[in-house]
Amino acid sequence: MPDFDRSTLAVVDDIRDREQASDGHSRYGAYIAQHADDFHDEGRPLRPVDFAAVAWSVATFPVMSPGYADVRPDVYPLTVHRDHDGHAVLSAKVGLRHHHLTRRPAGRPRPLDWERDPWGRPDDPWPVLVAPERTGRPAVLLAATVLIPIPDDILVQPTAAQPGRTLTHEAKQVVAALADHANTALAPLVDDLIGGAR
Repeated sequence: MPDFDRSTLAVVDDIRDREQASDGHSRYGAYIAQHADDFHDEGRPLRPVDFAAVAWSVATFPVMSPGYADVRPDVYPLTVHRDHDGHAVLSAKVGLRHHHLTRRPAGRPRPLDWERDPWGRPDDPWPVLVAPERTGRPAVLLAATVLIPIPDDILVQPTAAQPGRTLTHEAKQVVAALADHANTALAPLVDDLIGGAR
């Protein structure tokens, strides 16, 4: 498990990628080959925004498990998509428990809240939150979607449209830049929402 902390939402692991590669080069590259149809537009390389979205999607869970880029489990999903104006956006969904709210309803039984995943480690500082198993009373399950723009200068214009070392290199380049952007620009916003404790 990667070493996540309050400022680390995504970790890229090139060493594990190489060590677990069936072709001796890149496990991620093998996944790119399996999803080759997603990496081109009628034989032409994708636009940078679309390339970033596809490269990130293939590099992360659930396509790759473990991923080439691992995402902190309490921030899920962490995706890349194109906004209405055609710009790249990083989007994270963050479950919020009632104690994160500054004002809570008084005088009524407290509704059920998110629960820690019972299959997770009890000491996990970044637990996956799941709906309560009991349903005998109302539940209020809060989540925030945090969006941040992705600067054009970290996007990559792919030069290849078919799987191979060039496309894998370009995909790795943009995934590493996206992970770094998530850690520097998105992590502070997530930390503002949830603080240091779940």
